Amino acid sequence: MPNNIAKIKDNLDSKIGQHVVVRAQAGRKKIIKRNGTLKQTFRAVFIVDLDEHKSTYERVSYSYTDLLTKNVELNFDND
Repeated sequence: MPNNIAKIKDNLDSKIGQHVVVRAQAGRKKIIKRNGTLKQTFRAVFIVDLDEHKSTYERVSYSYTDLLTKNVELNFDND
């Protein structure tokens, strides 16, 4: 991942519509893994539409600083 927020957003803009696996820290020793599609990017956050059969939520949003601080990791199918 790039090392500043503008580059992270530009990188994610080019991957809108692609399948992604999200690994997010949810506490000291708890990691949540979710599958979905990168749906939209905004100035400060991006939205992932989750796979319907695997999650009770429809979508989640994360900030670019989550990626920068490595609290969230994204893995795209073609990477």
